Amino acid sequence: MEKQPVTALLLDWRKGNKDAGRELFTQLQPELRRIAGMYMSREAAGRTLQATALVNELFVQLMRGAPVAWQDRAHFLAVASQQLRRLLVAAARERLAAKRGGGADRVELNEAHAQSKPLEDEILDLHQALQELEALDPRAAQVIELRYFGGLTEEEAAEAIGISVATLKRDWQAGRAFLVGRLRNPETD
Repeated sequence: MEKQPVTALLLDWRKGNKDAGRELFTQLQPELRRIAGMYMSREAAGRTLQATALVNELFVQLMRGAPVAWQDRAHFLAVASQQLRRLLVAAARERLAAKRGGGADRVELNEAHAQSKPLEDEILDLHQALQELEALDPRAAQVIELRYFGGLTEEEAAEAIGISVATLKRDWQAGRAFLVGRLRNPETD
């Protein structure tokens, strides 16, 4: 069977053709796993959540959700990146809840543990900082999400948002500066 272009699959899926959605995921699964792998590379070793599981959960959520007015491949990858981040944030929250009396084994802390933040806290801090950036500068937050989390190139991210590459670069610099400052000084309002 000949592969359909991604845009045609997106249009068919938008019209309610679930088979087109399945085919789209089949075609884009390597790229989605690459994006999920980038997210997972920031996770601590030994986590039970894997990139493939993350992509599979994304598939389930998008297939059972309401039809999206997909525009093109870049738009789909942008939405997928946002959903993957949300899935990781939800997983981090679940792990934190489990650590707070959810039947977790007792672990002795040493000095190294005392000096570093748990990864779940870092993920949630970043999520909070991104939400604050979104309130101040939604486009810069979107650029950060697409480039850093989604792994899109400057050209792909600019196309997905509908801005020039030069504007994207300015938003990228402003967004990064905000996040770095916010994450270094979490008490700053």
